[in-house]
Amino acid sequence: MAATRTAHNVWEGDLLKGKGVVTLDSSGIGSYPVSWPARTEEPNGVTSPEELIAAAHSSCYNMAFSNILAKAGNPPTRLETRADVTFVPGEGITGSHLTVRGEVPGLDADQFQALAEDAKKNCPVSQALTGTTITLTAELA
Repeated sequence: MAATRTAHNVWEGDLLKGKGVVTLDSSGIGSYPVSWPARTEEPNGVTSPEELIAAAHSSCYNMAFSNILAKAGNPPTRLETRADVTFVPGEGITGSHLTVRGEVPGLDADQFQALAEDAKKNCPVSQALTGTTITLTAELA
């Protein structure tokens, strides 16, 4: 069954001095300010498309990885994943680096690494980001 999720953004002004607000419509959990300076300078309490992509990538990755681990007979106790999405003005999004640390009873470091790579390759957000470089650092806790 397909699922569609919706967000919208209202922008006022030009790129450099303007600002917007992105609203997460499907969940209704909030509206968040966005701006060009938040993309290219310090966030100062304002989000950016890259931060939102990082949130999506880390969440999707953990879902995919937890499923892969469970199917391999080693469900995780805990996975903590950070996604660092890089934006370069004039070039765009140049990469997403995933850093995962996991507590997975009964799994050795080599198995963990191999399954972590599988999740990196196959999570739906990774697949949506195939136009950019995705890298991974994985370690057992």
